[in-house]
Amino acid sequence: MHYGIRCGVIEKNHTLEMSLRGTKQSVIRSFLLLILFIFISNFSLMRDYSFYVYITTNKNHTVLYTGVTNNLARRVYEHKNKIYKGFTSKYNVDELVYYEHFQFINDAIAREKQIKAGSRKKKEELINSINPGWKDLYSEISSE
Repeated sequence: MHYGIRCGVIEKNHTLEMSLRGTKQSVIRSFLLLILFIFISNFSLMRDYSFYVYITTNKNHTVLYTGVTNNLARRVYEHKNKIYKGFTSKYNVDELVYYEHFQFINDAIAREKQIKAGSRKKKEELINSINPGWKDLYSEISSE
Protein backbone atom coordinates (compact mmCIF):
# COMPACT_ATOMS: atom_id res chain seq x y z
CA MET A 1 0.00 0.00 0.00
CA HIS A 2 1.25 3.55 -0.79
CA TYR A 3 0.53 6.68 1.17
CA GLY A 4 0.77 10.32 0.16
CA ILE A 5 0.97 13.73 1.75
CA ARG A 6 1.16 17.21 0.27
CA CYS A 7 2.60 20.17 2.17
CA GLY A 8 2.96 23.81 1.28
CA VAL A 9 5.08 26.40 3.06
CA ILE A 10 5.18 30.08 2.26
CA GLU A 11 8.19 31.87 3.69
CA LYS A 12 9.42 35.37 2.88
CA ASN A 13 8.38 35.46 -0.79
CA HIS A 14 9.43 31.82 -1.34
CA THR A 15 7.05 28.92 -1.69
CA LEU A 16 8.11 25.39 -0.89
CA GLU A 17 5.70 22.73 -2.05
CA MET A 18 6.41 19.09 -1.61
CA SER A 19 4.45 15.99 -2.53
CA LEU A 20 5.44 12.84 -0.74
CA ARG A 21 4.48 9.44 -2.06
CA GLY A 22 5.72 6.00 -1.13
CA THR A 23 5.53 3.56 1.72
CA LYS A 24 4.22 4.69 5.07
CA GLN A 25 7.73 4.65 6.58
CA SER A 26 9.32 6.68 3.73
CA VAL A 27 6.49 9.24 3.82
CA ILE A 28 6.88 9.67 7.59
CA ARG A 29 10.67 10.00 7.28
CA SER A 30 10.33 12.59 4.50
CA PHE A 31 7.65 14.46 6.43
CA LEU A 32 9.86 14.64 9.53
CA LEU A 33 12.74 15.97 7.40
CA LEU A 34 10.39 18.59 5.98
CA ILE A 35 9.32 19.63 9.49
CA LEU A 36 13.00 19.84 10.52
CA PHE A 37 13.74 22.00 7.45
CA ILE A 38 10.85 24.34 8.28
CA PHE A 39 11.98 24.61 11.91
CA ILE A 40 15.59 25.40 10.97
CA SER A 41 14.46 27.95 8.36
CA ASN A 42 12.16 29.72 10.81
CA PHE A 43 14.78 29.62 13.57
CA SER A 44 17.29 31.44 11.37
CA LEU A 45 14.62 34.01 10.50
CA MET A 46 13.87 34.62 14.19
CA ARG A 47 17.51 35.31 15.03
CA ASP A 48 18.12 38.95 15.82
CA TYR A 49 20.78 40.24 13.48
CA SER A 50 22.48 43.56 14.09
CA PHE A 51 24.25 45.66 11.52
CA TYR A 52 25.36 49.25 11.90
CA VAL A 53 26.18 52.13 9.61
CA TYR A 54 28.40 54.61 11.38
CA ILE A 55 30.33 57.82 10.91
CA THR A 56 33.61 58.50 12.67
CA THR A 57 35.74 61.64 12.67
CA ASN A 58 39.09 62.90 13.92
CA LYS A 59 39.58 65.19 16.94
CA ASN A 60 39.37 68.38 14.80
CA HIS A 61 36.31 67.09 12.91
CA THR A 62 38.01 67.76 9.58
CA VAL A 63 37.79 64.17 8.28
CA LEU A 64 34.70 61.94 8.13
CA TYR A 65 34.59 58.20 7.55
CA THR A 66 31.42 56.19 6.88
CA GLY A 67 31.42 52.44 7.41
CA VAL A 68 29.24 49.39 8.02
CA THR A 69 29.78 46.60 10.57
CA ASN A 70 28.02 43.83 12.46
CA ASN A 71 29.69 44.75 15.76
CA LEU A 72 29.89 48.49 16.35
CA ALA A 73 31.76 48.43 19.65
CA ARG A 74 34.43 46.12 18.28
CA ARG A 75 34.82 48.13 15.06
CA VAL A 76 35.21 51.47 16.84
CA TYR A 77 37.69 49.83 19.21
CA GLU A 78 39.66 48.75 16.14
CA HIS A 79 39.62 52.33 14.81
CA LYS A 80 40.71 53.76 18.17
CA ASN A 81 43.55 51.28 18.52
CA LYS A 82 44.59 51.42 14.85
CA ILE A 83 44.32 47.63 14.56
CA TYR A 84 44.21 47.82 10.76
CA LYS A 85 46.31 50.10 8.61
CA GLY A 86 44.27 52.24 6.27
CA PHE A 87 42.37 55.49 5.90
CA THR A 88 41.12 55.75 9.48
CA SER A 89 44.49 54.99 11.07
CA LYS A 90 46.31 57.32 8.68
CA TYR A 91 44.01 60.26 9.44
CA ASN A 92 43.31 59.40 13.12
CA VAL A 93 39.59 58.96 12.49
CA ASP A 94 38.53 57.31 15.73
CA GLU A 95 35.63 59.25 17.28
CA LEU A 96 32.18 57.75 16.76
CA VAL A 97 29.76 60.61 16.11
CA TYR A 98 26.82 58.88 14.39
CA TYR A 99 25.34 55.41 13.91
CA GLU A 100 22.18 53.64 12.77
CA HIS A 101 21.07 50.08 13.53
CA PHE A 102 19.71 47.65 10.92
CA GLN A 103 18.43 44.08 11.09
CA PHE A 104 19.36 43.19 7.51
CA ILE A 105 22.80 43.64 5.94
CA ASN A 106 21.35 44.69 2.58
CA ASP A 107 19.57 47.61 4.25
CA ALA A 108 22.75 48.63 6.07
CA ILE A 109 24.86 48.51 2.90
CA ALA A 110 22.27 50.51 0.96
CA ARG A 111 22.21 53.15 3.70
CA GLU A 112 26.02 53.27 3.82
CA LYS A 113 26.12 53.89 0.07
CA GLN A 114 23.45 56.58 0.40
CA ILE A 115 25.41 58.39 3.12
CA LYS A 116 28.72 58.07 1.27
CA ALA A 117 27.13 59.52 -1.87
CA GLY A 118 25.97 62.59 0.07
CA SER A 119 27.94 65.78 0.48
CA ARG A 120 29.91 66.66 3.57
CA LYS A 121 27.13 69.11 4.45
CA LYS A 122 24.55 66.29 4.36
CA LYS A 123 26.75 64.17 6.63
CA GLU A 124 27.16 67.07 9.06
CA GLU A 125 23.38 67.58 9.11
CA LEU A 126 22.92 63.87 9.82
CA ILE A 127 25.41 63.98 12.70
CA ASN A 128 23.90 67.20 14.09
CA SER A 129 20.41 65.64 14.02
CA ILE A 130 21.35 63.20 16.81
CA ASN A 131 24.65 64.49 18.17
CA PRO A 132 24.88 68.30 17.85
CA GLY A 133 27.96 68.50 20.09
CA TRP A 134 29.79 65.83 18.05
CA LYS A 135 30.46 63.95 21.30
CA ASP A 136 32.30 60.64 20.93
CA LEU A 137 29.53 58.04 21.34
CA TYR A 138 31.88 55.13 21.96
CA SER A 139 31.30 55.14 25.72
CA GLU A 140 27.55 54.73 25.10
CA ILE A 141 27.94 51.64 22.95
CA SER A 142 31.04 49.97 24.35
CA SER A 143 29.01 48.08 26.99
CA GLU A 144 26.37 46.88 24.48
